[in-house]
Amino acid sequence: MRSEATRVHLMRHGQVEGFELRRYNGQADVTLTALGEQQSQNYRERLKDLSLTAVYSSDLQRSAFGGQLIGADHGLDPVQDLRLRELHIGDWEGLTWDEIQHRWSREWQARLDDLVNVAPPGGESLLQMAQRVRSVMTELLERHPGEEIAIVAHGGVNRVLLLNAIGAPLTQMFHVEQSYGCLNIIDYWADGYATVQLLNG
Repeated sequence: MRSEATRVHLMRHGQVEGFELRRYNGQADVTLTALGEQQSQNYRERLKDLSLTAVYSSDLQRSAFGGQLIGADHGLDPVQDLRLRELHIGDWEGLTWDEIQHRWSREWQARLDDLVNVAPPGGESLLQMAQRVRSVMTELLERHPGEEIAIVAHGGVNRVLLLNAIGAPLTQMFHVEQSYGCLNIIDYWADGYATVQLLNG
């Protein structure tokens, strides 16, 4: 018989400044727009009546803001973990897609051809990011068996965790949508089985 699942409420931060530019923010510490702050308040409201035992977030302010809101409602001090940061995009950080394609056309194409293993100049590959993010989740599941926790992270981080939960390869990264301010719910069982209960809610 299965024990109680660990339920993870996994959120993406709200809309950020410059969102309309199709720009890689990566680990740049960009700020939320007014709408982004409201989106954070929205998922705070959705979680306020739950019995959360812990709140985690990336240390980047766009995610940490939401973690602090949720923690305040539950009397919890959010834990900020650098391993929950977005993909490190290296020399491309802060640049638009058009700028990157113009200045690094060969590197851009190489990454398109092998999204999982090819890193941008000075950055990390998707596989490297996935390894650090998965390690965090493994630790949290060991720390919170049968509990209910919240994580506020980033689009790329969330996609990795969702693909891992359903057993899909990283090559399917962009088959999963993660809108600004969205909520996902994943149940993790002690036998290693996971069920996605809500996706991009």
